[in-house]
Amino acid sequence: QVQLVESGGGLVQAGGSLRLSCVASGDIFSINNMGWYRQCPGKQRELVAIITRGGSTSYTDSVKGRFTISRDNAKNTVYLQMNSLKPEDTAVYYCNGHIVQTIAGAVDYWGKGTLVTVSS
Repeated sequence: QVQLVESGGGLVQAGGSLRLSCVASGDIFSINNMGWYRQCPGKQRELVAIITRGGSTSYTDSVKGRFTISRDNAKNTVYLQMNSLKPEDTAVYYCNGHIVQTIAGAVDYWGKGTLVTVSS
């Protein structure tokens, strides 16, 4: 089994910054793509940013230039640096990892989420 645990969420004023972290632990042989998703109240979960094992990144248009995704493969950790936050960034942020396990093979895992609230 694998666990993904997010941290770093909280309440911040518009224009402020937060840094989210997500640590993967358990039966991990390697981790392919890792990503951050978010779900706003009453809306579907959406992809925010994704990073490959080699470090290639992709962002949804609404966060380009404000958010930066990074990872530390040695620590099985992915980060999301969020700058110039806006009230519309308020959501529960979820970490996702495409994890290769020793026996089970490649499986998608999700964290339980961390709440980010941006006040105006």
